[in-house]
Amino acid sequence: MRVLMLSWEYPPVVVGGLGRHVHALAEQLAAQGHEVTLLCRQPTGTDASTHPTEVDSRAGVRVVRVAEDPAHLSFERDLVAWTLAMGHAMIRAGLALLRERRPDVVHAHDWLVAHPAIALAEAAEVPLIATLHATEAGRHSGWLSQPLNQQIHSIEWWLAHRADRLITCSAAMRQEAAQLFDVEPADVAVLHNGISPSPWRVSPAKVAHARTSVQPKDAPLLLFFGRIEWEKGAQDAVAALPAIRRSHPGAVLAIAGQGGYQERLVEEARRHRVRRAVRLTGQLSDEELAALLAAADVVVLPSRYEPFGIVALEAAAAGAPLVASTAGGLGEVVLDGETGLSFTPGDVAGLTSGVRRVLADPASAARRASAARDRLSTDFAWPAIAAATADVYAAALDHEQARRRTAAPTAAVDGWPACRGAELSRPKIPSGNLLSG
Repeated sequence: MRVLMLSWEYPPVVVGGLGRHVHALAEQLAAQGHEVTLLCRQPTGTDASTHPTEVDSRAGVRVVRVAEDPAHLSFERDLVAWTLAMGHAMIRAGLALLRERRPDVVHAHDWLVAHPAIALAEAAEVPLIATLHATEAGRHSGWLSQPLNQQIHSIEWWLAHRADRLITCSAAMRQEAAQLFDVEPADVAVLHNGISPSPWRVSPAKVAHARTSVQPKDAPLLLFFGRIEWEKGAQDAVAALPAIRRSHPGAVLAIAGQGGYQERLVEEARRHRVRRAVRLTGQLSDEELAALLAAADVVVLPSRYEPFGIVALEAAAAGAPLVASTAGGLGEVVLDGETGLSFTPGDVAGLTSGVRRVLADPASAARRASAARDRLSTDFAWPAIAAATADVYAAALDHEQARRRTAAPTAAVDGWPACRGAELSRPKIPSGNLLSG
């Protein structure tokens, strides 16, 4: 099949797990014989004169990186306007692609590419597939208290209803999407994120160097990695650190990543009087991160909200013992007592207990880590995930062809063909918690 995929992040522009997912999926689909074109963006803040739209091919994937529109828009300050500007650039580049060759399906990854994906799918008259990687309500514990939150939710709702097929990365996300967007759970395909384990294995020398760089003492090294935002729960790891250090003196918590919650996190470390025991490493390269993961005595993933938890796969690939919350997809990735230890999101005492269990019995922790790594080749292998994604494409194509055979011809208006997209009502946004009860 010919696939036109849209994503707001794709290497080297990677913000989080979505970029890694799209990159691996696109390359694996190409490896399986599909013709994949990936429409993405140039780095934020670049100028179109120095970073014009470019086309190249990597691992069989044709990558089209669009230049930013000249308007001075900031992702942090003007999110919706910034997203629309990116969408305009993608539509212009996408229409040029359609003139060359029509895809069989258009695949949108998350709400930030909803506008261009819907426009291009309708222009090409092909099925639209949408993967929901997270939701705005989920990121804010069910509350949509600000106009920006409500705007994002409404775009997510539109994408969920306009798509011919929906995909989520976990069963937990499927239930969340069904509740938030009033779609049937049976109509949503659950396809886990995957991982290629080999890049996460590094030499012992690099592991030793990574450890001494953040923990020079002969004492435990705890590691949190990911975006530093409230919903990722790093503050709970900081809150647990004083009790952990009482039973394991000298223990250090390394925090790898960046995010808007970093200043607050430093304040939390000072409030708990563990600032000197918290090491902020900043954003690490994949190789640096793999070495630090392998060096850690325990990796802590205390997410309050987690649609899937690709970080758990990366930790497992590096052979690190896991202590993770049961938030969303993490409860499906980390099997308590089998591939790691689990605790209820926000339960600092449970987090503390899990870390202490790992440190007190490293042999059992190593067995769980080995089981987690073994599971990667069965439940989270990219070839199987890509094949299942292609099955979703094929089902959407079959349904579209059947619809065309039975549908009456649509009339043109003033020479313009009738639009294939259905009219959709606006979502109702209640004032309470959308994810409660």
